[in-house]
Amino acid sequence: MFLPKYPDNPTPPPAHSHAPTDPAPVPVRRSLPSVSIDQKTVAAVLVGGVVLTALLAAVAAAVLRSLLRDHHRR
Repeated sequence: MFLPKYPDNPTPPPAHSHAPTDPAPVPVRRSLPSVSIDQKTVAAVLVGGVVLTALLAAVAAAVLRSLLRDHHRR
């Protein structure tokens, strides 16, 4: 029904063309130093994660309890 009206002539080519003068230098890949992870490190990270998760759950429970108590008092 309603069709767009296109121009009769195509768009002109760009005024300049980009041509690199010299190829870009290849970046030097440096290897990272090797890190040795022993069982004590893994255990410490796991214990720390469990402790932080428990603390977060305790704070969330205290906040929810406080919000619910204030809601019932009104």
